[in-house]
Amino acid sequence: MNLLHVNDKAGQYPASYYAATATPLAGFAPLKGQTSADVCIVGAGFTGLSAALHLARAGLDVVVVEAHRVGFGASGRNGGQVGSGQRLEQDALEKLAGRETAHKLWNMSEEAKALVRDLAAEMGLPFHPGVAHACYTDAEVGHARRYADKLAQDYGYTQIEPLPEGLIGSGAFKGGDLDRGAGHLHPLNFAIGLASAAVAAGARIYERSEVHHIQHNLRSEVLTSAGRVSCNHVILAGNGYLSGLDRKVAARVMPINNFILATEPLGDRAAGLLAENVAVADSKFVVNYWRLSDDKRLLFGGGESYGYKFPDILKTVRKPMLQVYPQLEDVKIDYAWGGTLAITMNRMPCFVRSHARVFSASGYSGHGVAMATLAGKLMAQAVQGQAGGFDVLAALPQPRFPGGPALRWPLLAAAMTWYGMRDRLGF
Repeated sequence: MNLLHVNDKAGQYPASYYAATATPLAGFAPLKGQTSADVCIVGAGFTGLSAALHLARAGLDVVVVEAHRVGFGASGRNGGQVGSGQRLEQDALEKLAGRETAHKLWNMSEEAKALVRDLAAEMGLPFHPGVAHACYTDAEVGHARRYADKLAQDYGYTQIEPLPEGLIGSGAFKGGDLDRGAGHLHPLNFAIGLASAAVAAGARIYERSEVHHIQHNLRSEVLTSAGRVSCNHVILAGNGYLSGLDRKVAARVMPINNFILATEPLGDRAAGLLAENVAVADSKFVVNYWRLSDDKRLLFGGGESYGYKFPDILKTVRKPMLQVYPQLEDVKIDYAWGGTLAITMNRMPCFVRSHARVFSASGYSGHGVAMATLAGKLMAQAVQGQAGGFDVLAALPQPRFPGGPALRWPLLAAAMTWYGMRDRLGF
């Protein structure tokens, strides 16, 4: 099975709230025949579009090839949260890579948030500040407060405060914190805005152009069923949909599926769920996350699956939603959709230079809105010979998933099922 096709219709966005409220964007034609470019980018999500925008603005000739539509994958389906830091906390990064590198990674994460905010402002897209972390136990609340103190003392980050009383209209939580320096936005509109800006800068985008092979001779050749791109450099930006295009990446990056519901507009009831327009993520290993849309719907994400086919999405996500907000028992669900993201063993993104002319970044592990956007910029810089930022991330240890191609899916499913059970039992 191919994840590009098993759950979706060719060349169409899923029936999500984001697709229903997206900024209109005319489709781009498929690639036909042969063309050439300085750089060919595979994948038109945040990573690929950010790379295209930065390269085109630097004066390079750029082609982007996308199997479906701009923002079709995780970039157009996610929770829209722009979080602080990396997926791993800073003390874990200090142990993994040392204090100096940990500080570089923190600074990169701050650059990533600023980049998203600046690009959103440029395209006139609302960016709503604030992401809360909701904790179920007193021990988790204590950990959150100690970590906020560490960020303030060691990294100079002072935008985290204790969770305001009454912010989350749920009795499920003991407390938590609120990061005023993080935020949330409409992810598909962000992808569409990046595409429009990249095209305005001179990039060429081809949709409905699935890449099936890449070969390297005097130049690199990126091949689709109807055309090919001859180029000096290739950027792989397919994330969980990268499939078999690069075995070195595939061994370290595992696609998984995640799901979101959107309720009917809640009107005045919305303020009883969130007293401010902030996003929330809870402390479970299999994270629940939610926020209000601009038209006062609850967008609630939760549940994961580790095979190819999506499960019953409504059943999968409605249960955790009602555990947080039992008062929504009578509320109609207007949209339910899923998507494929990608994780790594250590939950840090996988940056790989798999060939002298090929750069790849993927495996953002649920922390991709900011980091994927920065990854595109870092790869654009690397193509131009300024690989310092790319190399910091590429130097991080990135182990392979155990089991090889045949066993890594069932091994991952077993491990994640165990962690899901721990969540349910409150460990």
